[in-house]
Amino acid sequence: SEVKLDSVVNQVIGTPYLYGGTTTSGFDCSGFILYVLKKFNVDDLPRTSQSQAKVGTPVAKENLRPGDLVFFNTFGKGISHAGIYIGDDQFAHSSSKGVRVSSLSESYYQDRYVTARRVVDQKSYLQMAK
Repeated sequence: SEVKLDSVVNQVIGTPYLYGGTTTSGFDCSGFILYVLKKFNVDDLPRTSQSQAKVGTPVAKENLRPGDLVFFNTFGKGISHAGIYIGDDQFAHSSSKGVRVSSLSESYYQDRYVTARRVVDQKSYLQMAK
């Protein structure tokens, strides 16, 4: 019953945005992260994107691997948005348009990128990537 990151994300693509949402009836950006990473036995993450950005270990953008969390400043007031890196410059996130996949090199996200964090241990990472 190995779970792959791609399949977990694909199952919820298009789920509507819901402020405070952590279930498949609607997610906010940090709720989406909580939902996905719980499938990989990461269940101790804080609730908000600001606090999620303080846990785990920092990762340089060029060293991102699937499962790493990416954080953005979309309001000009520190971290306000987050997603999960899924490989090949792509990240999955719950935005106002619902759960979707975007590219880190899109100018909007490139300009607002702040940091990335690794919160998944090696064992879960290997499971995700298979």
